[in-house]
Amino acid sequence: MKRDLNGILLVDKPIGLSSNQVLQRVKYHYHAKKAGHTGSLDPLATGMLPICFGQATKFSQYLLDGDKIYEACICLGATTTTGDKEGDIIDQHEVPQIPQQKIQQTLGDFIGVINQVPPMYSALKHQGKPLYYYARKGKVIERKPREVTIFSLELLSLALPHVTVRVHCSKGTYIRTLAQDIGEALSVGAHLSALRRTGVAPYNNLPMYPLDELLAKDPSDDLLLSSDSAISTWPEFSLDEAQVKTLFYGQELILPISADVDCGMRLYDLNSKFLGVAFIDQDGLVVKRRLFNS
Repeated sequence: MKRDLNGILLVDKPIGLSSNQVLQRVKYHYHAKKAGHTGSLDPLATGMLPICFGQATKFSQYLLDGDKIYEACICLGATTTTGDKEGDIIDQHEVPQIPQQKIQQTLGDFIGVINQVPPMYSALKHQGKPLYYYARKGKVIERKPREVTIFSLELLSLALPHVTVRVHCSKGTYIRTLAQDIGEALSVGAHLSALRRTGVAPYNNLPMYPLDELLAKDPSDDLLLSSDSAISTWPEFSLDEAQVKTLFYGQELILPISADVDCGMRLYDLNSKFLGVAFIDQDGLVVKRRLFNS
């Protein structure tokens, strides 16, 4: 029997499985009617994969939009077809004894707003098909550079040809592409040899649960975070009974608040029950709502 289940589970994804395979195993284990993940990790990658159950899927987009933190091992001296160790080597260079200071300086050059060309081996769509579909057929599709933000890029260890870094970045950042670009900047080429996601905002410092441990035990709802935890940094507003009825009937609702244009708000009733989110214009008018069904 499948059941209605609402909440968010922070799974520690193992290497070798796709994000969808992890999702399906967790969904089956919890007997959940509805579930989705937020932000795919390649089979090569491990780490935090938030699984949203039930009505929490309504707010999964806000996790997709959140900043991410990764620990990445970059192998200098070889460029591959996929940008990671699973691809075929297409170019090789001898790696000299690069001073640590030069590597740190190079990493610093990537901090801030940068342009990235999405890799061919990615799920971005072209004429309705993912780019990797064309890449596997040997076709190269022209891709436009996209702006992403690298908030920090910290050197964790150096054992040439391997460079291990911690990356705090915006959504849409391809760490494989970042690794390649760092290798190009050092004039030796590079590819990604290991990747672990350690944080998805706003869950950067919360524990995650290894998949094998989850599946070895009876499903525990106590491990789930509340659905509104995905937007815990948003301002909140409490509605009285009349305002709640107006909100759920879809009628015009003006809140006595001063807000930025399209400001997102968490809405609760007077008993602190989560109702959903609303976007407010500068006059306090609810212009868009996404509600949590009772």
